[in-house]
Amino acid sequence: MSRHIIAPDWTVKGYEFPADVQVTECDDLAELSLEVIGDADFVVLPYEGSSLTIQEAIARMRSVKVIQTLTAGFDNVQPFVPADVTLCNAAGVHDDATSELAVLLTLSALRDMPRSFKAQQDHHWETYFARSLADKTVLLIGYGNVGKAAEKRLLGFGCKVIPVARTARDHVHAISELPNLIPTADVVMLIVPNNPGTVNLVDAKFLASMKDDSVLVNVARGVVVDTDALVAELKTGRISAALDVTEPEPLPADHPLWSLPNVIITSHNGGEGDVFWNRARTRIHSQFDLWLAGKPLECVIPQ
Repeated sequence: MSRHIIAPDWTVKGYEFPADVQVTECDDLAELSLEVIGDADFVVLPYEGSSLTIQEAIARMRSVKVIQTLTAGFDNVQPFVPADVTLCNAAGVHDDATSELAVLLTLSALRDMPRSFKAQQDHHWETYFARSLADKTVLLIGYGNVGKAAEKRLLGFGCKVIPVARTARDHVHAISELPNLIPTADVVMLIVPNNPGTVNLVDAKFLASMKDDSVLVNVARGVVVDTDALVAELKTGRISAALDVTEPEPLPADHPLWSLPNVIITSHNGGEGDVFWNRARTRIHSQFDLWLAGKPLECVIPQ
């Protein structure tokens, strides 16, 4: 029986497929005919999206048995995956790049790097005291792969890290403990997945309980933060924020977040490090090995 894989061209590069495997290289699922996409058994979703929506693309996959994402997040895919189809994500591929950006955003906010960037643009030599990351308490909300990678880096800067997860375990606090933990933190770092329990986790009450001059860093999902409440709190100047993700996203050009002086924004670039390509390709090749051998796949998302 022949098997049919659809995947972006760079993910199949260097892989030796058995003779009975048909491979369709595709970077935009909209380019495929209904017959081709409907015949696929294993589909690797394009990393940079498609002209088709996820829902439209999956609806065309009549024979699919495995859908593999190239992202750690899967909340935009899972609702449309049939119960008899295996969904796998790319957990672990983005850990280092995303955790690096989380630390970079934290450092940039504490050291007031926008002030230095403006001085450079103005050709103005300006020396000023700023805050250091050393000796700061970082409340790390979300303790999966990326959270653990961030903790490792933060400890290297001499921080006190307080990890928080859904349930308590050794040296990790439960999310229910947040009301007592938030006021103690100099930095609140969000690395949680998007699920019903995390939507608007950071609301007006949460923000009001953050200590003066603290920093909110979000490399999770925009919906984890109530944007209107964040804008209102930032306008007081009491706290600052460094955001890789926002709600809505992309952030409209006229959105007030762009203009606030105490905000740093990157455009959802957390996983966009150059290590991604080789790591993702290695993961996909490993998944091909397992699938073709009839073995259980890695990073299967429970349906």
